[in-house]
Amino acid sequence: MSAPSPDPSLVPRIAPGQSVKVVGLGGVGSIVARYGALFLASLRTSARLVLVDGDTFEEKNASRMIFPEPANKAAVVRDDLLRGLGVSTSLSIIAIEEFVTEENVGRLVREGDIVLLSVDNHATRRLLSDHCAARLRDVTLISGGNEGVERGRRGTYGTCQIYLRRDGRDASPSLGRYHPEIRNPADEPPTEASCTESMASVPQILFANLMAAACILDALWLHLCGALHYSEIAFDVHDGLMRPVPVAAPVAARE
Repeated sequence: MSAPSPDPSLVPRIAPGQSVKVVGLGGVGSIVARYGALFLASLRTSARLVLVDGDTFEEKNASRMIFPEPANKAAVVRDDLLRGLGVSTSLSIIAIEEFVTEENVGRLVREGDIVLLSVDNHATRRLLSDHCAARLRDVTLISGGNEGVERGRRGTYGTCQIYLRRDGRDASPSLGRYHPEIRNPADEPPTEASCTESMASVPQILFANLMAAACILDALWLHLCGALHYSEIAFDVHDGLMRPVPVAAPVAARE
């Protein structure tokens, strides 16, 4: 039996100089950055991968993250990727050693950006979603994560949401539209969390992190193929389930 022919429409394209920004380089974001870099480098265009995180890798993170040294997450991942990709790549990789805040969000997230948001707090998700809605006409925000394993939660469930702005209008729901936990976050951004709160951060299951990262990267790939047909996807690695929430029509990345 011959292998099926690939779908000719599923060809990812990215404009020269396009910025793809990974916000949060923890258990999910560090995976997104590493495999996202391989994918973007394979497209052989002069895209920019921008890594944004003000946090530091710690020895206790080693059970679910790969890092060569305990230092700033964005800088460590950037250096590691540049060593791995070599000098032949046309992909630029930039590290910004900052948390996203109300003061710097306008500088860090701009018109035309593709933002891969992989943080572990709803306050930052709302900040980015509100910034895109109020200040940007064209932006792609892909946000993913898992539920953690505290307060009786088993940590196997997660979601990925896609918020698209085109010509000053919403082409898909904002992150908080159907999620009151994002619209009215009970947590604090990392710059405001106390030392005690930071030390008690929600534990994560490695394989749920892998699934969340895969969902973010799948959405990026479909977006660059002009074939993104859902605005949210939910998964549970325990139950073996993945459910997309469709949008009215695909929004092509090439428009």
